[in-house]
Amino acid sequence: MHIRIGTRGSKLALWQAYYVQEKLEKAGHTSEIVIIETKGDKILDVAISKIGSKGVFTEEIEAQLADGSIDIAVHSAKDMQSHLPEGFELIAFSEREQVNDVVVSHKKDFQFANQPMVIGTSSTRRIATLKHFYPEIETVDIRGNLQTRIKKMEEGLCDAILLAYAGVHRMGYHDKIAHTLSTEEFIPAVGQGSVAIEVHESLNQEKKDVIRFAINHKATENCLKAERAYLRYLEGGCSIPVYGLARISGTNIEMEAGIISLDGLERIALKLTDSIANAEQLGTLMAKQVLASGGDKILKEIKEQL
Repeated sequence: MHIRIGTRGSKLALWQAYYVQEKLEKAGHTSEIVIIETKGDKILDVAISKIGSKGVFTEEIEAQLADGSIDIAVHSAKDMQSHLPEGFELIAFSEREQVNDVVVSHKKDFQFANQPMVIGTSSTRRIATLKHFYPEIETVDIRGNLQTRIKKMEEGLCDAILLAYAGVHRMGYHDKIAHTLSTEEFIPAVGQGSVAIEVHESLNQEKKDVIRFAINHKATENCLKAERAYLRYLEGGCSIPVYGLARISGTNIEMEAGIISLDGLERIALKLTDSIANAEQLGTLMAKQVLASGGDKILKEIKEQL
């Protein structure tokens, strides 16, 4: 079977597309990669939260899924909006990479600590978390692909940048990791570390089945079902600093999730456990409890400020 793979054109996006292509070819299928430029790739001088978080990296790709120009779209799972447009679905999630955020620096003597320094990030979650745990640190907005961000850092924009380990690892920048942040403080974005496969409902079922068989990792899928249900109930997008991480423990799924105010002063982080079979219900219950614990007030204030 021949499968057309749609992707953004950054080196990291292409790594993900080639990774999926390799899995499809190992399963006996041929494929081709189609590069598509998105709104998020074109607008690099404005924070994502200011562009509008819905579909900033997916809208143009979804148009080609809908008209049949491509069969599947390959995304970072953390970039996927909580509510997909009508007619679209996620049919597979790759095995999850290490989920931590990391501090990357070009300075050999760099030491990450609560002291004056400038960290580059465009993530509201990371900015707010830094303000909460490391108030001495200043942040500066930094956009572009990983290579562009590193270049801006080396040119003096900041002392270090905050990134997902998965992207740094996939691009081979291990030597620049100065510090790995704990998931107790920096609970990652929903879906961080996994690659998601999106299709349009018009794709024939046989093709969906072979793609899912070749790529989907069941344990990761169960975790992301919980996380995405949490995000969906909160109606959180890229600009809302919510976080959620689910892990499998035997026959159970354990989840830690919450929300943080933009100024970092108010932070909610709760933990819940349920059976794997109830993954989505767990995510929804987590969202309800976060809102009931003061998250509703934080969320309202965030939406007013943004």
